[in-house]
Amino acid sequence: MKILFVLNNFYSTGNGLAASARRTVAALREAGEEVRVLSGPNHEAGGPQPEYLLKDFYFPLFQPIISAHGYMFASTDTRVVEEAVRWADVVHMQEPFVLEIRTAKIAKRLGKPITGTYHLHPENVFFSLWMGAWKLPNKLLLNAWRDLCFNKWSYVQCPTQNVKERLEANGFTSNLRVISNGVVPDPSVRQAHQNRPFRLACIGRLSGEKDQFTLLEAMRHCAHAQDIQLIFAGRGPQENRIRRKARRLFEEGVLSYDPVFVFLDRDGLRRLAASSDLAIHCATVEVEGLSIMEAIQQGAVPIIARGPITGTDQFALNERSCFPQKDATALAGKIDWWLDHPDRLEAARDAYVEFIKTFNIDNSVRELIKMFRDASRQ
Repeated sequence: MKILFVLNNFYSTGNGLAASARRTVAALREAGEEVRVLSGPNHEAGGPQPEYLLKDFYFPLFQPIISAHGYMFASTDTRVVEEAVRWADVVHMQEPFVLEIRTAKIAKRLGKPITGTYHLHPENVFFSLWMGAWKLPNKLLLNAWRDLCFNKWSYVQCPTQNVKERLEANGFTSNLRVISNGVVPDPSVRQAHQNRPFRLACIGRLSGEKDQFTLLEAMRHCAHAQDIQLIFAGRGPQENRIRRKARRLFEEGVLSYDPVFVFLDRDGLRRLAASSDLAIHCATVEVEGLSIMEAIQQGAVPIIARGPITGTDQFALNERSCFPQKDATALAGKIDWWLDHPDRLEAARDAYVEFIKTFNIDNSVRELIKMFRDASRQ
């Protein structure tokens, strides 16, 4: 089957959507499917380029915000888009933006089946504009995505049940299938853990919806704060604010160890997770959460925020591994409990490593291929 993946930039770094797309495309190819990509360029010198290359599109005024999230938009070239669509048996959309809207129109005209993945919530967009908590603009954007994109596509992959329930409640009428984005099996690089300091990893983009501030506030309520080394792995628009607040905790004596900020490649993230006691995920807006899946795979025990538009708490095996979003006191209590029970923590590492195997990307790819075949038969 010839499958066309459509997204603005397949090669964005520090962006979970693009990273997930790259993993899925690679897994589909390994499964024997023929996959090509319609996308903007790869800016890494000498790096690979998409089979169907589009130029970048730069937004006046907003480009610095977009770039801070490790993202780029592509311009649409009708000739290139039509060439890509004509090649495909199935056209698969990764975003609900202008590129996908225009590509879908051409696909409809040429009689090509269209599928898509729901990768981000409107709140992911509006948090960049400091409007993430505003209900009206988020509702209007969700409705626009529904009417202009998703309801025009025959099948939509929902990475979590949380996503499917939200879409159903908001009038999405395409065939919604819960299929995890999956995690690529990685060999364990787990290390022997020292008793002190306890290592808490917070992996992900440094942005408002990821809510690293709740972890920092939790340190003021944490009995073990003096014995904790915080490591933030990521970059993003809130980096300077998060650094300042973290440094203040150290200067005030709340923390004995100065928090560390790093930006790592995939191998570096594996090693960070493997050497950490806990992986903290405070996001209030999350479709699935690739970073926590990969951390769990390396034996880091998660503590995950639970909220109405985050599906990541599906990876919590018990209540010790989740807390109400934005509740710093509750998060501190969970951290203290795990650090007070090292034997339970060690046992949980093994339990989580086994659990995450059920989200192997090979399982996801089998379900995606079935979805593509069902769409092509309509």
